[in-house]
Amino acid sequence: MDKELRNAVELRMSNPGQLVGYAAVFNKRSRDLGGFTESILPGAFQGSLKDSENVMALYDHDGKSVLGRVGAGTLRLEEDQRGLRFEIDLPPTTVGKDLAALVERQDVAGASFAFTVPEGGDNWSTDARSTHRELTEVNLHEITVTANPAYPDTTVAKRHLENTRPRLKLALRFMETV
Repeated sequence: MDKELRNAVELRMSNPGQLVGYAAVFNKRSRDLGGFTESILPGAFQGSLKDSENVMALYDHDGKSVLGRVGAGTLRLEEDQRGLRFEIDLPPTTVGKDLAALVERQDVAGASFAFTVPEGGDNWSTDARSTHRELTEVNLHEITVTANPAYPDTTVAKRHLENTRPRLKLALRFMETV
């Protein structure tokens, strides 16, 4: 049997979907971060989100595994009552496709973020059993999708645009009849 060859012009990419979730959840404690725990207060990301053009989404904090960027419109961030919510339009790259499969299988189910704390942006407290830091303001540098988040309450899920189309069609049909 002869080998079949295909050139790149014949290949087509379908929309690989989106990842959605929370990179941070307010008022929930982190895992032990090396002698202290941490929590994030509502409003901590407000300042960063005003100037977030260069904030990127990465896989496992790896700068070579870029998933999206706010300035490119492929990453959307918002602070809501629960925490720092994100939507990533996955790229049609090996990393994007592999990550979509890992999230769909729930092998990767968390998220994280990288940041610096401006002066006065945190409060420390210590009692007989532990040390805790509350973040009141952070300078957000990136969010990341990861299997090992520092905050166990973070989430990530895969969403296909195709899954929203039937609901959109029903909504449009309803609007036409009203």
